[in-house]
Amino acid sequence: MIVEYIEALQTELEQNTNIEIATQQKAYTRNQFKFYGIKTEVRRAIQKPFLVKKYLPPKSDLKPLVETLYAKPQREFHHFAQELVFKYTKQFTKNDIVLLEFMVTHNSWWDTVDFIAVKLMGAYFKKFPEERLDKIKQWLKSGNIWLQRSALLFQLKYKEEIDKELLSTIINSLLGSDEFFINKAIGWMLREYTRTNSEWVIAFVDKTQLDSLSRREALRLIK
Repeated sequence: MIVEYIEALQTELEQNTNIEIATQQKAYTRNQFKFYGIKTEVRRAIQKPFLVKKYLPPKSDLKPLVETLYAKPQREFHHFAQELVFKYTKQFTKNDIVLLEFMVTHNSWWDTVDFIAVKLMGAYFKKFPEERLDKIKQWLKSGNIWLQRSALLFQLKYKEEIDKELLSTIINSLLGSDEFFINKAIGWMLREYTRTNSEWVIAFVDKTQLDSLSRREALRLIK
């Protein structure tokens, strides 16, 4: 089932190869990944039949399927994998965090990590809030900037449900980082929360020694 599913997808992707676009996409990701050269809207049209509910592989095949997709060099397979996993969020079990961690720590770059953090980990921690604290502590101590970025961003769309105390703890534990992707994520998370609770964000920024990038991003929507 897994082999046939991926082979059918690969055939469709290969038929839409565009070398010129692939070269641009590869450069954009600092030459870290190969591409077929398929723009997002085209890729989503191609993959749509593979994500129809009645044709989805059984949940038991999800982990090996994702691992096989992630072993492929073309970035389109990684993007497809995360959108495939999104179809199973209502079926998540506690052990699925292992798969999500695998996805964040392999073929890591913001274009996949942000989707995984916000849409997949965000859904996971809403379903299993009791798992948050231990996992977040592990990620913050890991030294892996993509797990740390995920710790920052999983609540991005939580709005009123944001755990402010946890968010504050996460940000404070990462203060002093010289990593662009960490400082940008701190600012992005705070900026998004200003849409819900601008007073809290302003007060937090005022009392916290944020990196200039984080501060600027956090207050971008404040007039």
